[in-house]
Amino acid sequence: MLLLCFKIFVSRIIDVTLSSVRTMFIVKCNKIVASLIAFVEIFIWFYAAKEALVTDIDSIFIVISYALGYATGTFVGTFINERFVSGIYSVNVSLNKINNKLINDLEGICYDVTNIKTESKNILNLTVDKKNYKNCIEYLYKIDNSAKVLVTESKLINFNKLKIRESDKYKK
Repeated sequence: MLLLCFKIFVSRIIDVTLSSVRTMFIVKCNKIVASLIAFVEIFIWFYAAKEALVTDIDSIFIVISYALGYATGTFVGTFINERFVSGIYSVNVSLNKINNKLINDLEGICYDVTNIKTESKNILNLTVDKKNYKNCIEYLYKIDNSAKVLVTESKLINFNKLKIRESDKYKK
């Protein structure tokens, strides 16, 4: 029974991890990789479900192994996403105080920095790589811990690589 529980546990870790990674590829519009991962994911899920359901052993440990594998797979999938899946964030910041040093330092961390001055506030629009995101937020907090920050995931478009038909360029 211990071997059965271990097989179910490991199978669920792999299948749920793949599910998390597949979801990231879907969000990033990578259909082919997402489809290949889905095939492997369901193959492993079917194996784990079959092992759990088609057994003579009646034990709560099989259910626990299945559920614990699912939870662990979610953790591992999230970890892989945080560490290895690239991404771009748009960070909008409302600051009370701003100076040229701040702008220059942020330009070293971010892809793009835009400063919009209003009568009472400064608004920064930042485009930052997912890997530099935490450094950017920590730096902003050190400068102004009352700053208001809005973060959204973005998609960087390279106009040189877009394939736009000449007839579609000026359609409204």
